[in-house]
Amino acid sequence: MSTPQPPTLGDGADRMSPRAWGVLLVLCGAIFLEGIDVAMLNVALPTIRADLGVSTGSVSWVMSAYVLGYGGFMLLGGRAADLLGRRRMFLFWLAVFTAFSGLGGFATEGWVLITARFVTGAAAAFMAPAGLSIITTGFAEGRPRNKALLFYAGTAAAGFSLGLVVGGLLTAVDWRWVFFAPVVLASLILLAALFLLPKEGRPERPSNGFDVAGAISVTGAMLLLVLTVVRLEEPGAGWGWTAAALAGGLALLAAFVALERRSAAPLVRLGILRKGSLVRANLGAMLFAGSFFGFQFVVVFYLQELRGWSSLETSLALLAVGVDAVLAPTVTPRLVNRFGNVRVIFGGLVLATVAYALFLPVGLDWTYAAMFPTMIILGLAFALVYGPLTIAATDGVAEEEQGLAGGLLYTSFQFGSALGLSVVAAVNAAAGDSSQAGLDGFRAALVVPLVAVALAAAVTAFGLGRRTKTTTGSSHEALQAAGHGADPGRTA
Repeated sequence: MSTPQPPTLGDGADRMSPRAWGVLLVLCGAIFLEGIDVAMLNVALPTIRADLGVSTGSVSWVMSAYVLGYGGFMLLGGRAADLLGRRRMFLFWLAVFTAFSGLGGFATEGWVLITARFVTGAAAAFMAPAGLSIITTGFAEGRPRNKALLFYAGTAAAGFSLGLVVGGLLTAVDWRWVFFAPVVLASLILLAALFLLPKEGRPERPSNGFDVAGAISVTGAMLLLVLTVVRLEEPGAGWGWTAAALAGGLALLAAFVALERRSAAPLVRLGILRKGSLVRANLGAMLFAGSFFGFQFVVVFYLQELRGWSSLETSLALLAVGVDAVLAPTVTPRLVNRFGNVRVIFGGLVLATVAYALFLPVGLDWTYAAMFPTMIILGLAFALVYGPLTIAATDGVAEEEQGLAGGLLYTSFQFGSALGLSVVAAVNAAAGDSSQAGLDGFRAALVVPLVAVALAAAVTAFGLGRRTKTTTGSSHEALQAAGHGADPGRTA
């Protein structure tokens, strides 16, 4: 079965048509929406906990539920975009995202908010890979696609960075606006998408049928595995249930692999995992996301609970990380063209390692001047890592599997985020109660991001000096045709 492809949007190596810019801006708006939605909620968590009267462990489920829905349905969402139509999936699930974001704003009990966040995460799991695959199939591989992807990544970074500040402002008024504001933005994006996204023909039905068993097994496996991770942060949850979730997830994953090997029309072609650059990119994404979100979680609670800073002051403290929103679409493309993806990613991961190490001696009397080097270096690192990882994870993948490649990447990001949040929360709880006067819990938890990003750098280092050939015409050749020499470190 083949999914109808949109027309090529790129217009030469360095120019895009007005229609191409319109499509790219709509898709960037959606990923901006996702970033700002998550970031605003991160800052609002302490206020939500106080207003709804829930524990720290319970309020962490507001984040974990989103990650559970996102990570659980991502592989299915990525493949659904390939099989059922990218535009169709993008529009439908953007509407679902909008509706349930609004529902979260009306929540008066924790379980309602958690449910709304789970469905919102599931909607994002279908929407995000569909949007990414519209870019990777619409822009020619090489310089045009890299330019579009780096612009896309910069917009995602801007959403997260601005979300920290906007979330602080909105929380100061009423935390419910953290949920209502995305509804307004999403409605505008949905309206623009209806007019600008290229229409697709009716998808052909797969000649060998749809892999229902594969879809059920992989979704169940991902849900149980992510659930296992998010339960790690709850000491009172009981190891029996956690172990059962892990065993069930692994059993379903094994069943999924067996089914895919025998299926005439597999949901996920297992051969895609033999591509070294894709595997390294996904491992790097998982570890980097885990380090970043784990660090951010610790810092927010350190500043608000231990230091007594307001949500707005916390947002402004983290604003320096937003330098990536400026650098990602401007400086990063030049560095990628000059040094290649793998070297840029590796350099960013080394910077992140330095940033986290600088924050380890955190104290009760630390001024913002002492925190600022970590924030600005982390912003530089994010600019160098996020976009190039997106390129590396989709480079050389056949067009009919671009949704799958995007699903794998976003699954790695979300699974890493869940793992990072859970591990830092568990370490923090084991080492000391953050609500008391001590710093032991925070300092112990801060070691987790440092170790994770150092592992990411080690994984990425294996790709240094490797030359990767792609199946659809390599980005090296595209750059050469545009008058730029190929670089053996171009892909991760």
